[in-house]
Amino acid sequence: MAKLKVGILISGRGSNMAALIRAAEAADYPAEIACVVSNRGEAPGLAVAAAAGVATAVISHRGHADRETFDRALSAELERHGVELVVLAGFMRIFSPWFPAQWADRVINVHPSLLPCFKGLHVQRQALDAGVRLSGCTVHFVTPDLDAGPIIAQAAVPVLADDTDETLSARILRQEHQLYPQVVRWFGEGRVVVAEGRVMVRDIPPGATLLFSPET
Repeated sequence: MAKLKVGILISGRGSNMAALIRAAEAADYPAEIACVVSNRGEAPGLAVAAAAGVATAVISHRGHADRETFDRALSAELERHGVELVVLAGFMRIFSPWFPAQWADRVINVHPSLLPCFKGLHVQRQALDAGVRLSGCTVHFVTPDLDAGPIIAQAAVPVLADDTDETLSARILRQEHQLYPQVVRWFGEGRVVVAEGRVMVRDIPPGATLLFSPET
């Protein structure tokens, strides 16, 4: 069976991109990384992807008349590589409504909180200020509304009394590096189904889409 072709969008170091590239190196992984595209030519993740033999491209958001014009150029590059699933990995751009409509149910993101709590930026600070005992990450579909698409999977981590933004962020990132490749695997295996705004993962035991790590 042909492997699912994945396009990864980055703006920086791309640590989740690197985790996906490593996962895709396994012979039994049902997805391949077709390309990595960045809106910033200086993004360190481009060199990481190139060193792994993955095709890279830069589509700068500068010089485009508006967001949709940029989004169309980005989409054309993804289509050129035959991409079937778009994965955001630290891509720091807000799409126009056109992009998630064009790639409906085919573009996903990982967000460092347990959505729907703490959307947007500085989410670890939001969590600490709120005094929550659990935080984590969420893989979700991308829709025109920020961090509001249907939730696919989540991983939870404890929030410790002495946590800082940096320590909590690092703990969550370790879970992102495990959860994101697992979700892409499900897509490659054809297990992810969206119906009436809810996501079902076929043949996954109840609770398996919520991972908890007691690590500190």
